[in-house]
Amino acid sequence: FLLSITVVTWNVGTAMPPSDVSSLLHLNTGETNDADMIAIGLQEVNSKINKRLKDALFTDQWSELFMDVLSPFHFVLVSTVRMQGVILLVFAKYYHLPFLQDIQTDCTRTGLGGYWGNKGGVSVRLSIFGHMVCFLNCHLPAHLEKAEQRKEDFATILHMQQFEGRAASGILDHDLVFWFGDLNFRIESLDIRFVKYAIDSNILSQLWEKDQLNIAKSTWPVLSGFQEGPLNFPPTFKFDVGTNKYDSSAKKRKPAWTDRILWKIKSPSSGAGGRRPSRGVLTVSQLCYCSHMEYMVSDHKPVAAIFAVQFASKADKPPVEIYVADEWIRPEQAVVKYKMAAGFHRSSWDWIGLYRVGFRHPKDYVSYVWARSDDGERCVEKQLCAQVMFSEEALPKGKGEYILGYYSNASSSIVGVTEPFQVSNPQPGQDEAAPEPQPQPGQVPGSHPAPIQP
Repeated sequence: FLLSITVVTWNVGTAMPPSDVSSLLHLNTGETNDADMIAIGLQEVNSKINKRLKDALFTDQWSELFMDVLSPFHFVLVSTVRMQGVILLVFAKYYHLPFLQDIQTDCTRTGLGGYWGNKGGVSVRLSIFGHMVCFLNCHLPAHLEKAEQRKEDFATILHMQQFEGRAASGILDHDLVFWFGDLNFRIESLDIRFVKYAIDSNILSQLWEKDQLNIAKSTWPVLSGFQEGPLNFPPTFKFDVGTNKYDSSAKKRKPAWTDRILWKIKSPSSGAGGRRPSRGVLTVSQLCYCSHMEYMVSDHKPVAAIFAVQFASKADKPPVEIYVADEWIRPEQAVVKYKMAAGFHRSSWDWIGLYRVGFRHPKDYVSYVWARSDDGERCVEKQLCAQVMFSEEALPKGKGEYILGYYSNASSSIVGVTEPFQVSNPQPGQDEAAPEPQPQPGQVPGSHPAPIQP
């Protein structure tokens, strides 16, 4: 089963976001418009809360922008983690959500000896079609002479980050790791005049052997197995803001490939306790590795990579299958039947959300109904079937296209979705309503408010 994963890293230098990021996300090119997942790692995001967003679910303009841009393409925010200015956002097409399980996040501060989160790493790990995958966004120490400190900080991040469960407790236990960010590696030995000459003459290969990360990949055991595509794009740091001109300040910093995207596939023999990989071998092909010179809001250029990940197998059925009519014209048609797979752990706090097509994250429901059924439950082929109904008051007014999603409280994720269907509810003069008690934004429906982890 082939999945297309796009990874982006960008040190945004505390800038406000640009108005358009579609080219960065490769959304406006036909051949790569079919990405299944997108992971976006940002560094140096301004930590000031924007007044306009202070009551919103997400309090930085960058996260809001990416959700707004990606939701029309049917991407939903799967998970996000933030440590001061270091942010990681993971998106997936909505129909993949039921197959993304065991979602966990972690963060490790390495600034000021571990007390400050301006440097360090944030991660999102999850099971994708049964394979354990980890996305790790890092901001490592700056300056040419700090290469050894970068190695130590990366080793610290790998050591400190631990996840629950036996499947993959450490980062390197995962079947596939994407490591990216402002890794801050510089170009050794060569003077700035030669570096700029090599860039202007497009003989970038002259610089590769002096790149600190390339050197480290062959000398640091901690980097064993990490792969990277060729650096066929100009160094991405440091630019005069608002231009494509390298640093013209008095410091005249030497250009460097600070912003990188690497990956590592776990070898079959490296499972903990001799454990075999979760679902056989997977393969990774990098289709694109490029910088984006068109973005000038920061002194760094963003970098994107597109991967084709071949999974050994694909789960045939989601944990919960939902059945619904093609169209709801009358309130009595708002019936939802669902079937849970054997071994699925249901909770009395599970619920089914009604989402407008183009929704941004699991909190973004129009209304919901508890996934409880006092009657009508029966076993068919050892699977539990149930039926619930949306009340007339819970239905949105007017016409629109919607999907249903089953939200599992145990896994804090959507584990079943429908295809889009029509809702036509021509009831004039009424405000949209939802069942009581309706939660505040960011809370699970019900009497015990707890944040939904997107």
